[in-house]
Amino acid sequence: MTRAEPVLQAESVDVVRGGRHLLRDVSLTIAPGEHWAVLGANGAGKSTLLAMLGAVSHPTRGVVRVLGRRLGRVDLRELRAHLGHVNPRHPLSSPLTVREVVLTGLTNSIEPDPFRRPTAEQREHAEALIATLGMTRRADAAWTTLSQGERGRTLIARALMPQPRLLLLDEPATGLDLTAREQLLSSLDELRRLHPELASVLVTHHLEELPASTSHALLLREGECVGRGPVDGVLTTELISACFDHPVRITREDGRWAARAARPAR
Repeated sequence: MTRAEPVLQAESVDVVRGGRHLLRDVSLTIAPGEHWAVLGANGAGKSTLLAMLGAVSHPTRGVVRVLGRRLGRVDLRELRAHLGHVNPRHPLSSPLTVREVVLTGLTNSIEPDPFRRPTAEQREHAEALIATLGMTRRADAAWTTLSQGERGRTLIARALMPQPRLLLLDEPATGLDLTAREQLLSSLDELRRLHPELASVLVTHHLEELPASTSHALLLREGECVGRGPVDGVLTTELISACFDHPVRITREDGRWAARAARPAR
C-alpha cells in the first residue's frame, strides 16, 4: 500500500439487521494524517460504522476497504492486527503495570505472552508512547489503581504499539471528569503532532470531547449521513441541529467546539 492510497474507503454501505437499516448508503474516505470525528445521537449507527472500520463486521451491501483490503476477501483477524482499536471496556483485572499493559499491544493479548519477550527497541517504543500520552509518572502503577482517564490513555498507548496506520477511538472521554478529559484531548493532539501519517476516527456524542486537531467529521442521523467533510463545513449550527434533530448553536474557540441549545425566538 502506497502513501497516496486511502487508509479506509467505504462506498455506498448499507447494514441491515433483522430487516432494519442500521446504516443506509454511507460513504467515507480517510486519507493518511486525517482525523475524523463521527457524531450522532444514540442509535444513529456510530457503533455499527466503527465495527466495520475496525474489521469486526461486514456490510450488507456496498464495499469497505481497510488498509487497501476489501472486507469479505481478507482474514479479519489478520487485518485487525494492523489496526489500533481502543476498547474502553478492556477486560483486564490483574494488577499489571501501565508499562506491561502497553507492551501487551505487541501481541494483542490481555495478559503478557510468556513465550515472547519484547526487544529493547520495542521497550523503547513503549516508553515513548507512555511519555506522549502523559503517563510516565504512572508507568509502574498497577492497572487496578488507575483512574478511568489514566486507563484510557494507557489503552491508547497500547493500541499504538504495533504502529498501526489507523487508530479507532470509541467515545474515549465518556465518564471522565473535566481534568481527565482535558488531559486526554491534549495527549491526542500531541500524538497526532508526533505521528503525522497516523489517521484516526473518534466516535462521540459531544462536540466538547473533540480534540482541536480534528480535521474532518461525519454526521449520522438514523443510519444516514447528514454531513461529511472538513470540519469547518460540517460542524456548523445548521448541520449539527439537523443531526441531533434539535436547534443548537455551535461555537469554536481556541480550536475547540461547544454546543448550546438555541434560544427560542420571541
